[in-house]
Amino acid sequence: MSETETNLLGLDGFAFVEFTGPDAAGMAEQLEAMGFTAVARHPTKSITRYRQGRVDFVLNEAATQQASEFGRAHGPSANGMAFRVTDAARAYELALEKGARPADANLSAFPDVPVLEGIGGSLLYLIDHDVFAGWTPLSGAGAEAENSVGFGMIDHLTHNVRRGEMRTWSEFYRRIFGFEEQKYFDIKGQATGLFSQAMIAPDQQIRIPLNESQDDKSQIEEFLRQYNGEGIQHIALTTDNIYETVERLRARGVKLQDTIDTYYDLVDKRVPGHGEDLERLRRNRILIDGGGEDGILLQIFTENTFGPIFFEIIQRKGNDGFGNGNFQALFESIELDQIRRGVIKVA
Repeated sequence: MSETETNLLGLDGFAFVEFTGPDAAGMAEQLEAMGFTAVARHPTKSITRYRQGRVDFVLNEAATQQASEFGRAHGPSANGMAFRVTDAARAYELALEKGARPADANLSAFPDVPVLEGIGGSLLYLIDHDVFAGWTPLSGAGAEAENSVGFGMIDHLTHNVRRGEMRTWSEFYRRIFGFEEQKYFDIKGQATGLFSQAMIAPDQQIRIPLNESQDDKSQIEEFLRQYNGEGIQHIALTTDNIYETVERLRARGVKLQDTIDTYYDLVDKRVPGHGEDLERLRRNRILIDGGGEDGILLQIFTENTFGPIFFEIIQRKGNDGFGNGNFQALFESIELDQIRRGVIKVA
């Protein structure tokens, strides 16, 4: 995407997400079970590129100083993410002028790439070229196709932030990158609640919902305690056939969040004329939202995968939202699990 008055940094989607942690082998197994294939290895460091469709994940086995320190602080974690831009050097200078903090690229996996300080001390790379050129190939397109479960691209990723910091981070993305507020949620369960502000970049491709707790016991607060700070909570991945994707994931042992059976008793009333196979929805525990002129949104979430980080599987059928009704259902589902585990108590 070319630079415009509203897209001064030339944003053009997510480039990759970088992970690290003390059990890199276990994280690699999880990625492979989710259909990702190790396609390239850094020529001198223990850093691997995993790919599926247009999704790139980087697994850094604490091979750089930032990843090592981040993994010690947070355990299995997302220590960086990257935005594609038209001109990385120019975007970096503009970001600094707008108040972004520089990070030390020499401590990162990509020392030739401009990098900013992101959420919770993670890295925010600005990418305008093939950063994997020169890496050692590990497998080809055939292996990728065979292992794939159908993921296409990163739809959005969320940040969990401390109470009182949602506006800090919404202003960060607005001021530095030109994001706009897309949707606001006020979600309440039996005993806890959260606020969520969905932000969207001027390229209409990078979407980042920001979650903030309304109390000291919610799932957001539990994440902050487990993660030892703010950070990426989940990454949403698109698919063109959520039924096949979910069935492949289940066959590979990937654990997905459950949904109470009564949810499906109300689907036809809540989303009239949806046209989906209700019994296949129920069997796979897939959530549905939207309807009418808004189109349909199908989604499901994995259980915690890397520490408290999990993944969302999403299929959009003309719906660009975040599953307003499903957001409430997801919150209630996680809250019920917290109640069962004794994290929160209901009188």
